[in-house]
Amino acid sequence: MKKLAAEFIGTFWLVLGGCGSAVLACNYPGAGIGFLGVALAFGLTVVTMAYAVGHISGAHFNPAVSVGLWMGGRFDGKDLVPYIVSQVLGGTLAAAVLYVIATGNGSEIGSFASNGYGEHSPGKYSMTAALVTEVVMTFIFLLVILGATDERAPKGFAGLAIGLSLTLIHLISIPVTNTSVNPARSTSQALFAGGEAMGQLWLFWVAPIAGAILAGLVYKAIFASKP
Repeated sequence: MKKLAAEFIGTFWLVLGGCGSAVLACNYPGAGIGFLGVALAFGLTVVTMAYAVGHISGAHFNPAVSVGLWMGGRFDGKDLVPYIVSQVLGGTLAAAVLYVIATGNGSEIGSFASNGYGEHSPGKYSMTAALVTEVVMTFIFLLVILGATDERAPKGFAGLAIGLSLTLIHLISIPVTNTSVNPARSTSQALFAGGEAMGQLWLFWVAPIAGAILAGLVYKAIFASKP
């Protein structure tokens, strides 16, 4: 239960901090933080929670990360579904809190930082572009995670490397999909945005998990230490 609670709280903070910065602060008149600020916010949520609860649950905060670590032989399959459920519930609670805050001045929530392609992509990128982006970005993200947490890696720096990696991923891909690489983050926002955000949600489960599976297999086959 400690592990599941850590995943719940960690994913809650990732969604509230990352999506909250996008909804509340990105375009604030005269003082907006822009894409750079949002990218940093997502990275900082991971860094802070990795050091806060990473020693308890491993700091996944993302169904794709749990799947990738499982495929890489770093995570017990019996914990996979409980972790994913905890992550989705934590993200959903964060979205609910953000909804209450965002509508506190009478504003509409708009897209609510949901992920999308086509007309729902910030840059109007196609479904193919979105699919490739999410697969590749998640693949690299999992390689960084698997490498930074390898027993041969320098100790104590994994959280920083992973958070900076997520920041860079956002800097690249916010214009394409609003950046998912995390099905729990996508689900939480789509539930409140509704409409086409829910209709396109399938891609933001399929692509990150596919990228994570590929990364787990590649790391295990090529980079993992051999007996």
